[in-house]
This record gives sequence, structure tokens and C-alpha cells, in this order.
Amino acid sequence: MKNTRARADEEGRAAGGEKKITLAMENLQARLRGLNLMYLSNDEGRLLLSTGNKSEMAMGYCTLYGDMAGGLSVIGDVYKTDVYRLCHYRNQVREVIPKSVIDKAPSAELRPNQKDQDTLPPYDILDEILYLYIEKNQSRKVIAKTLAACGVPAAVVTETIRKVDHNEYKRRQAAPILRVTEKAWFGRRMPITNRFPG
Repeated sequence: MKNTRARADEEGRAAGGEKKITLAMENLQARLRGLNLMYLSNDEGRLLLSTGNKSEMAMGYCTLYGDMAGGLSVIGDVYKTDVYRLCHYRNQVREVIPKSVIDKAPSAELRPNQKDQDTLPPYDILDEILYLYIEKNQSRKVIAKTLAACGVPAAVVTETIRKVDHNEYKRRQAAPILRVTEKAWFGRRMPITNRFPG
């Protein structure tokens, strides 16, 4: 019987003999980044700010002990589309955020050519679903009916809500989040072990 590491190595190989980049490898990279940043924070006596926004936190599009590392989450209650609006607003005063950073497609940059939209709906659609579900406490059926007029499939709404509920365990381990919306995460706790479908 082959050992677990050998089996995992075989399964991780893509056609052509190249090693396939797995989710575990992506998370390892994020965790190594977090380790380096926590070292600098400790060494220099500075507070590390975690980088996740509300959209990413909602979907679990963040890595425990990786990009979630830090002592305070400044934008954890700010949707991704609002983060972009804030960037544009800040650059009106003086350009401090490079235009190339704002213009490039959102990516966790954990594998070649990775884009957030490979696994998430476009942020304008995602944020609308999240707003209706989190802030307005609307049901899946009501949200699906509302957004059907905009061409959003009901399956996208259902999958988004499933991911929000499924990733409560990550949000419980997040750094304290500054509240800026009418319902931040600490005002909307879900059971970690629930089995109901939203």
C-alpha cells in the first residue's frame, strides 16, 4: 500500500508530468506570507492589519493563518466594490494607489493567471447578493426573485448564500473588524455547525 504522501503526489500531477497546484499549496503560500508579516509585526512592534474585505470574508475567500493574520481588520466590513470606490476617492486627492493595481482583475495571486471570477461571481453581482442577504436579511427566494430581473441565475444566489453560511467558522477566527455598515459580522452570528440551507 502506497503511503499517503506518495498518493497525494501522484494525484497532484497533471498531464505532462507537471505538479498540479492544489488548494493546499495555495493556502500554504498565503500562510507563508502571513508568517512573514507576523514576524515583521512582532520584530518592529507594529500592528498588522489583515487585508480581507467583507465580500471575501463572506465567501470564505481568505486563508486562516494566512491573509487573515493580523490584529485588526480595517476593511473587513467593506464590500469589494466599495473598496474600489474608496481607492478612486483617495486617488482624487493624490494618487497613492497605482492605477495598474486598481485596473487589473482581482486575484489572490496564489497560482498563475488566477482571477477571483474563476470561483466567484463578478463582484458587482456578488456584493448585491451579499448586501440583500447580510444587511437586509432577505431569504434566498426573495433575493433570487429580485435579481432574476437583472439576469442573475437563482443557482448563483443559492451557491453564494451556501458559502456565506458555510464559512462562519473562518469569520469567528478573524481579527476584530471595524464596523462601517448597518450590520457587521459581529452583529450577525450564525451557528458554526448548522445544517440548514439558508
